[in-house]
Amino acid sequence: MAKRFKNKKILIIEDDADIRNFAMRVLELEGYDVLQAETGHEGLRLARESKVNLVLLDLRLPDDSGCVILEQMKSEPIISAVPVIVFTASIGEPQKERALGRGAADYLVKSLGANDLKNAVARVLRRTSNPA
Repeated sequence: MAKRFKNKKILIIEDDADIRNFAMRVLELEGYDVLQAETGHEGLRLARESKVNLVLLDLRLPDDSGCVILEQMKSEPIISAVPVIVFTASIGEPQKERALGRGAADYLVKSLGANDLKNAVARVLRRTSNPA
């Protein structure tokens, strides 16, 4: 991993513990500091409090949909600049267009391999300048 990504903080908002733990392990091995939330509301709280550099967001959450959480993030000045990668099992093109249209930086379909996840995170961090 490039040195400029060291100490970057990534928040995973995902209700499935296995997927959340997989993503956490992959990203921690790359040197990222990883936070986890299993609900959208918990994720919003962590995003506001923790100065995260990137969010991995599932669309199907137990409290609000990921699209609602994405809209909330993009409407709040304190976290609106944080890039969000939608991380979901929804493969439909309309779903992807809706997420990207609401401000997502990228759209990943589960299940994906560790390299796909690492590459997407690095790509989004490279193209965004988030000083958090």
